[in-house]
Amino acid sequence: MRVFVAGATGVISRRLLPLLTSQGHEVIGLARSYGAAVEVEMLGAVVAEADALDSEALSRVVKDAAPDAVVHLLTAIPAKINPRRMSRDFAQTNRLRTEGTRNLLYAAQQAGAKRIITQGLACIYEPNTWVPATEVTPLWRDPPRQFGPVLASLRSLEERTRQADGLVLRLGQLYGHGTIYGRQGSFVRQVQAGKMPIVGSDGGTFSFTHVGDAASAIAAALHSHVHGALNIVDDEPAPVREWLPILAELLEAPPPKHVPVALARLAAGAWGVAFMTQLRGADNTLARRILDWVPRYSSWRQGFAAELTHPAHP
Repeated sequence: MRVFVAGATGVISRRLLPLLTSQGHEVIGLARSYGAAVEVEMLGAVVAEADALDSEALSRVVKDAAPDAVVHLLTAIPAKINPRRMSRDFAQTNRLRTEGTRNLLYAAQQAGAKRIITQGLACIYEPNTWVPATEVTPLWRDPPRQFGPVLASLRSLEERTRQADGLVLRLGQLYGHGTIYGRQGSFVRQVQAGKMPIVGSDGGTFSFTHVGDAASAIAAALHSHVHGALNIVDDEPAPVREWLPILAELLEAPPPKHVPVALARLAAGAWGVAFMTQLRGADNTLARRILDWVPRYSSWRQGFAAELTHPAHP
């Protein structure tokens, strides 16, 4: 297949582009700058130069690429996020998920692409500590104010994908090289400094996805005709009180402290507290069955250990 990848230099694409070329696909990667173009070439893909927010330029390069499939991985997430300024830190990503999605899916339609795959999130379901969310679980009805624009942009992305008969892959908390949970990631550095506590008595539940498993799921989805949404997460949703101490131990960091919700809210705001106490795990049964996809790391336990205790890999 000819596969057009938007967001071709992100943490997932660094795994996805070589994987697709190794499978015999012709890959065209969208690049907005010279540096990004060089990276796309180094990853083995053909470069298409345009800004995703420039509808005419994007339509032109997608038409020239004549892809069979279009993969939307566009984000502009800062390396470190201030939870009290979530709306500000995600403003550009929100535009890419709204305007960028509109432009890209219009360009894909005009170019005759038959397969559309977009990147969603598996942590935006209505909170429930105990029951992992399936794809039919309602999305978060009343999120903290700072997260509202992020959720609205994701709703828009999913609706446009649905209208285009595409597939949204709802990813868990991404970990691996280049992520906040990677060796040099902002979350890991906070854990090493003893600045990432367990908030409240219970805490939320996280579902994780290794970047390599996200890439393999996208590759599998290219050969599927399923539409709608699928959870792409590992097999073991885990409460913060369970995975955070294990992460600290792997890093040889101080054990995480326990802090009350009120104190955490003063430091991290409503979204920072919600992130640590209200997120809901997700169920991957449907993706495993429909895509015939199996995550390399069935649990964050093996994945964290491989990433953080073994030599780094590119």
